[in-house]
Amino acid sequence: MATTNDLKNGIVLNIEGQLWTVVEFQHVKPGKGPAFVRTKLKNVMSGKVVDKTFNAGVKVDTANVDKRTMQYLYNDGSDYVFMDPDTYDQIQVTPDVVGDAAQYMLENQDAIVARHDGSVLFIELPASVVLEITYTEPGLQGDRSTGGTKPATLETGAQIQVPLFLETGTKVKVDTRDGSYLGRVN
Repeated sequence: MATTNDLKNGIVLNIEGQLWTVVEFQHVKPGKGPAFVRTKLKNVMSGKVVDKTFNAGVKVDTANVDKRTMQYLYNDGSDYVFMDPDTYDQIQVTPDVVGDAAQYMLENQDAIVARHDGSVLFIELPASVVLEITYTEPGLQGDRSTGGTKPATLETGAQIQVPLFLETGTKVKVDTRDGSYLGRVN
């Protein structure tokens, strides 16, 4: 148990049997009336985001979530296999838990695996990853970096939009949150 004064971004709360991550919080002390805490919470399982207000000093139930850096090994056809680099324990994670992160995961890549009561809640990748373009239409004479974009397939199979001048075999930096092109990597 903690109070609303202990809230921080990223802390996981257990509210009515569901797990919610604090995305934003703001302590408000109006000139008239008691202080309160305004929060934006994201449901760990469904991803739904809600606004919730707590009175200041109220006790909230925090969930014990173990976030650990693990190495993605391979996909066995149905599940994704991760290994703890310290203990060499392997766990299998279902595709619905991995979600969109699967589009940007390469074998032997590190990811943060969040677990609660033995079950995996979510997979968190770094903010950006470097991937190679395996296929894109060839650039034409006159294509410039300030021009439009074209679709490109990455080595993980994900499709993103890249500038017209990029060619197959180029390594690019990709934002794992929204799949946007961030730049070329030499």
